[in-house]
Amino acid sequence: MIKKIICALAFVLCAFVANASETDGMNWKEKIKYNFSQTWASDTYDLYVPLYAWHNRLTYDDEHIDKYNENPWGGGLGVSRYDSDGDWHALYAMAFIDSNDYVETMFGYAFLKNWYLNKAKDFRIGVGFTAGLTQRHEYSYIPVPLPLPMFGIGYKRFDLQAAYVPGVENDGNVLFVWSRFKLN
Repeated sequence: MIKKIICALAFVLCAFVANASETDGMNWKEKIKYNFSQTWASDTYDLYVPLYAWHNRLTYDDEHIDKYNENPWGGGLGVSRYDSDGDWHALYAMAFIDSNDYVETMFGYAFLKNWYLNKAKDFRIGVGFTAGLTQRHEYSYIPVPLPLPMFGIGYKRFDLQAAYVPGVENDGNVLFVWSRFKLN
């Protein structure tokens, strides 16, 4: 049931981020199918390397901060594309060591609306979202929906990307940062 809900959410979000010129005349279901199929069919492959998991010091006490791992060793792979507006779409999967030193997986769809900082379009910044599933030890590795705000900054084949996991006191409120390197 959870998988169906998160997939439906991801599909609906995709319908709203498709480039208008690429999807003129399409209804929302067609836009979703278009975005997923175009991204899946892309021949651009990415390597993901988790870098840091910053726990917001305003929402965690010292006891929790001292015991949490903020170095999420791991990696991931994905397939991505840039649409005709220069916006980024991706399907990805990552596995890494979480804050409690257990393996966590994360996979889904990501979108960044990009702004380019030079004429050659080498430098970019973007904001968007990721929608997918995560599996964590404290939830017995049952897939849990993962809709998160996301942002990134990039230069040519390299990007520094991040998502913020909202939460409550001593839980959540984590800025998760990773690098993305375009392999081809």
